[in-house]
Amino acid sequence: MSKLILPSNTVSLSRRRFVQGLAAGGALMGLGLNPLSGMAAPLQQRMGPQTLRGNRFDLTYSPTPVNFTGSERMATAINGSVPAPVLRWKEGETVTLTVKNMLATDTSIHWHGLILPYKMDGVPGISFNGIKPGESFTYRFPVIQSGTYWYHSHSGFQEQTGAYGAIIIDPKEPEPFKYDRDYVVMLSDWSDEDPTDVYARLKKLSHYYNFRERTLGEQFSEMREKGLGSYYDERSMWNCMRMSDRDISDVTGYTYTFLMNGVTPAEGWMGLFKRGEKVRLRFINAAAMTFFDVRIPGLKMTVVAADGNYIEPVSVDEFRIGVAETYDVIVEPKHDHAYSVFAQAIDRSGYARGTLTPDPALTADVPPMDPAPILTHADMGMGADHECMGGGHAGHNMSGMNNTSQKMDGMDHSGHNMQGMDHSGHNMQGMDHSQHGMQMKSTMGSGRAGYGSKRPIVHADTEQGPHIDMLADGAQYRLDDPGVGLRNNGRHVLTYADLRNLKKTPDLREPEREIDLHLTGNMSRYMWSINGVKYAESEPLRFKYGERLRINFINDTMMNHPMHLHGMWSDLETGDPKHIPRKHTVIVQPGSRISYLVTADAKGEWAYHCHLIYHMAGMFRKVVVK
Repeated sequence: MSKLILPSNTVSLSRRRFVQGLAAGGALMGLGLNPLSGMAAPLQQRMGPQTLRGNRFDLTYSPTPVNFTGSERMATAINGSVPAPVLRWKEGETVTLTVKNMLATDTSIHWHGLILPYKMDGVPGISFNGIKPGESFTYRFPVIQSGTYWYHSHSGFQEQTGAYGAIIIDPKEPEPFKYDRDYVVMLSDWSDEDPTDVYARLKKLSHYYNFRERTLGEQFSEMREKGLGSYYDERSMWNCMRMSDRDISDVTGYTYTFLMNGVTPAEGWMGLFKRGEKVRLRFINAAAMTFFDVRIPGLKMTVVAADGNYIEPVSVDEFRIGVAETYDVIVEPKHDHAYSVFAQAIDRSGYARGTLTPDPALTADVPPMDPAPILTHADMGMGADHECMGGGHAGHNMSGMNNTSQKMDGMDHSGHNMQGMDHSGHNMQGMDHSQHGMQMKSTMGSGRAGYGSKRPIVHADTEQGPHIDMLADGAQYRLDDPGVGLRNNGRHVLTYADLRNLKKTPDLREPEREIDLHLTGNMSRYMWSINGVKYAESEPLRFKYGERLRINFINDTMMNHPMHLHGMWSDLETGDPKHIPRKHTVIVQPGSRISYLVTADAKGEWAYHCHLIYHMAGMFRKVVVK
């Protein structure tokens, strides 16, 4: 059920809770029983979508009825399937994909993470005009990489309604690890609500889907536990900022049913194995808005690839996968019993699940979800000498440091408005200030060696006003931080600091220049932007062909943002410059900073954006490389 069904429809509500696996159904499944056995899907459907192989493909968009919750809805399906078919290619070949549009609106396909000619990238308004209803478009490009990737619509909210699928590219050379079985594990979030209605509700009331706000009973409990003084100090800080420490996800399990390979938690995806086999699981987060925390109780996971690229193997109990990321892991079951593949939403409002089993008749216990996360002051990017400025201040100063003008040698502020500014009296050697307002305040972050820029954090006048509700002046590099809800949980959790590329860094040049991109917004008004400027009012970021540059992200919000640069690799600075992991999507944690290097080796026009679908309209830039 969703909000489109009246709350009085208790039968539908109860049934949906079973489908989600959040009521008694979870306990029954732990006993090997299916609470919805009368409507159980055939085994083949529980094993995920079909796989198409070769180098020529016909893909057709069509409106297709689906029923994930007990209520039939129309999905945006590709070849009649949600998720779309898995596409399996070979490195070194050229693929041809003819996409036919049988929808009533324009559509497109973006090949996420692939290095290809920009006119084949599939972003309407940037790389091509889109595919009109009743028409077809043929994509044709060489496959010059291998690994786990995915594809999805880049038109409107179609990705939210089912237009996504996996890509597996088999390498020309033998892989650096062995395995016996190979499965795609695609995670997603489905809502029975129309995505335009979801977006409209968020614009009117940004916490519409958040039912985890502090209750009066919890407040009294915290007062007893912490003492009135400590409780008051902590709460007054959040009240001063007019923010909530439980604001983890914009859209939650209140409307979402979380899917694994298109299968609901009540039934669960299924993958078969024989004891002692090595099983490769290719995790893809194809959700519109949901981060997942993934574990397989009873099994260690060896992470062998990130965003399609081999890394030095890392053994972990758990990893967080942001929207649009991919991780490949290898597991080796030692016993003839079933294991739960458990992916809980970051806000703990629901989960997707599957089962690795030697026998289709065996299911695994579903572990309980962890407690709902609570943000800390560090997640707000606060410095040690925080001073809440409160009141009507349109951007809270999170460090209390003085705001005197700074010497700004070698800085690049592309992306900001500078009209009419007098820069006399400033030392600004080599600066690029296109689109940057110069009424600034600045503080120095404490970046760790090899993690990125040591430059001060600088805020422009475009980051002042009612469209901005937070400035993270104390933002730190936190690559070894697993993130809110995963810290000190007793499990070994993967972090970005663990990632070392298996191959040596192909471009060892130092960056010629740096570009600072502040991720900005006003949560209560549900306004998102970069450097305080929404996409509709922005100028393109301009890269010089062949240059090596550094991108510095400062997250001035309390949300995780998965930032995706099309067409070029993002070489994440994690400490070892000789083995930099190459990613296509980089998660910027709340109130933090992160840096990566880019070699501008792809001429053309490219999209650059947050991959949360309801943030994308504002938190988006065009990149021009020439």
